[in-house]
Amino acid sequence: MEIKNRTNGVTLIVLTITIVILLILAGIVLYYGKDTIKMAQIEELKTNMLLIQAKAREYVEDANFKMGINPDEEKKANVRNEVYITNAKLKKVEEGEVPSDFGITDITTCYWLTPEAQSSWGLDKIKLVENEKYLIQFDENNVTVEIYNTQGYEGNYSLTAIENNV
Repeated sequence: MEIKNRTNGVTLIVLTITIVILLILAGIVLYYGKDTIKMAQIEELKTNMLLIQAKAREYVEDANFKMGINPDEEKKANVRNEVYITNAKLKKVEEGEVPSDFGITDITTCYWLTPEAQSSWGLDKIKLVENEKYLIQFDENNVTVEIYNTQGYEGNYSLTAIENNV
């Protein structure tokens, strides 16, 4: 009687090679997946800041128009209260509230984005994590707006700095 060798099963060497290949592929996916998630978070932050900036520009243009040519400090203060606090529903930044990382020296035109403003501006979809806030700095002279985020990205907190760094 003749004995036949059966080789129908998976050998230990083939199984080991398969596992090693799967581990290498998993490592590659994790490495690039982590970068993809990080880039998505940065893009989400930039998008939120751009949305806030677009809406805030409407208010800086309105304030600039209402101030007229060569307004005195009292008129500037009154228009800012009317436009930024009453109409836009922002909260005036108080002395010592701005993180030193922002590099802001003059807070006279700085306002916090409030939940009420966020809702009335149609920005309800922007979800804030714990202690995260957006600060808006208006510049009526140049009719520009800079947006800051307290979480930031790699030591950059303003929209301009984040865009330049990425």
